[in-house]
Amino acid sequence: MDTTNLIFAGVGGQGVLLIAELTAQTAVRAGHDVKQTEVHGVSQRGGSVESHVRFGDANAVHSPLVRAGQADVVVGLEKLEGLRYADFLNPVTGSLLVNDHEIIPGSVANAAEKYPHHAMDFLRHKGLRVVELPASRCAKDLGDGRMANVIMVGALSALLALPEEDWLETLKERIPAKHREANLRAFQAGRRLSTDFGSPFGLSGMQPVAGGHRDSGPLSPAKGDNHD
Repeated sequence: MDTTNLIFAGVGGQGVLLIAELTAQTAVRAGHDVKQTEVHGVSQRGGSVESHVRFGDANAVHSPLVRAGQADVVVGLEKLEGLRYADFLNPVTGSLLVNDHEIIPGSVANAAEKYPHHAMDFLRHKGLRVVELPASRCAKDLGDGRMANVIMVGALSALLALPEEDWLETLKERIPAKHREANLRAFQAGRRLSTDFGSPFGLSGMQPVAGGHRDSGPLSPAKGDNHD
């Protein structure tokens, strides 16, 4: 049966696993069969982090892993990480939703010069649908730059066929009370960004992703961490 295939990517400390968990829990709340991977990569601050989420009808999803060329959306919390996982996108229908933010590795000599600053333009020239959002800047404007991840998941929510009320209930349940209102504002800011900004394709003209791939067979399911 059809599934929706998502990859979340960033570096340790950006909250990749939190937004993957929020998405998985929202899909469960909406009545879907859901699988989420454990963290792949180095989860400590500064290391590359990814998490896969797949959901569909009951008993439709046997593997938590998204294969190359299969992702409906890749959410990149940092530009290099978005580039790193771009080959997972469905080249025809997939979208790369990326935070317009660069983290220059401090451990690499001449890293700023070597960083692929024009990577998103390169991917567009390759024919991929790329949408850059100023999530980090917007989060700082809201008072806390750490909420860029929630802004990005808000933007993602506008692309998925999951009810907004389920997203909001999941956020209220998962986010601690002292941070809840700020994160709800960040989520709504992300939904607005999804129509205010975009690639030449334009997010506002896209149809919600309802899944377009058949599951590719059983692999061992895994459960995600929620701290990175």
